[in-house]
Amino acid sequence: MNLTNASGFHSSMTILKRAFEIATGQTQVEQPLCLECMRVLCDKYDKEVEDVYRDIRAYEDCLQQIEGESRDILSEADFLKEKAKIEEEQRRMEAAISEIEEQVGKVNIELKDLKSKSKLFKELEERYWHDFNSFQFQNTSHQEERDAILAKIDVSHAHLESLKRTNVLNDAFFISNDGEFATINHFRLGRLPKIPVEWDEINAAWGQACLLLHTMVQYLRPKFSCKIKILPMGSYPRIMDSNNNTYELFGPVNLFWSTRYDRAMTLFLTCLKEFADFANSMDQANDIPPQKCFKLAYKIENDKVGNYTITQSFNKQENWTKALKYTLCNLKWAMFWFIGNTSFQPLSAMGHSPFEIPNLGSLYTKHGNDSKMK
Repeated sequence: MNLTNASGFHSSMTILKRAFEIATGQTQVEQPLCLECMRVLCDKYDKEVEDVYRDIRAYEDCLQQIEGESRDILSEADFLKEKAKIEEEQRRMEAAISEIEEQVGKVNIELKDLKSKSKLFKELEERYWHDFNSFQFQNTSHQEERDAILAKIDVSHAHLESLKRTNVLNDAFFISNDGEFATINHFRLGRLPKIPVEWDEINAAWGQACLLLHTMVQYLRPKFSCKIKILPMGSYPRIMDSNNNTYELFGPVNLFWSTRYDRAMTLFLTCLKEFADFANSMDQANDIPPQKCFKLAYKIENDKVGNYTITQSFNKQENWTKALKYTLCNLKWAMFWFIGNTSFQPLSAMGHSPFEIPNLGSLYTKHGNDSKMK
């Protein structure tokens, strides 16, 4: 009896266990459940049941609505009419679609053309900016080159103006003074007891003076004709009178030689005076005011210049040197007149009228019987 009851209990447990496994597989919830879990699961299933009933009611409502609409079925004629209307609307829509598709095709063609043009314009723009930058670079280079050329022109113009203010004679024959001596190209003319200038230097000074006067006389021919001829021969100049007699204007001078030397210096003064008289007559002929007509700084009369005799014989060295100084001063004045009235120097550079010499008072300042050459 006990064995039979045990076997039945075991079978019941096996069946129950299998039932729980099936329940677990179906519900995806581990079985058996506790009482609390059972309540939660029951609540969940109750909610699902309510949702199912709600769906059933909704389906029933839809079914009733459909059944109600089925009672209003169109007649055959109305159906055909509605069908024709819908088909007409469909054809109109298809025509509109075809038109739109055609327009879309045209737009696509235009868009393709515009893209091609846009690409071309982009290439043209890139080429333009490339050419523009190249032009800007070339323009900048040209401007720099132009500025450099203009700067060179300005320098050349300034140099030209400087050259215009430069005269060949004024540069070639620089007449000034060195203390008591007059100088021409830095060669002193004259002698003093305390300063016995070498005859080679005196001869060189006379040679330069003769060359200057000879150049001016020759340039003014044939308007100016002087019977006295100056023969510049370096440091051995000579003077020829109207009778073709030649006199040496170089030293050293001894007692027997002094007469010829004195005659040569006197003839030089005579030629210089004739040149000054010619310059004065030219100014008068050109209506220059009398006070502005050319005249020498120191009056020349025979063998005297500024009351000092130029002869060396029986003359003090101081007086002879003073006469030579006045002679070179007069020669410098004559040179200024010559520069202002000939093509040796542009007239505009002198700042005077074609026949007006510069204000000589600004070049020389008289002090009694003396004159300072600047």
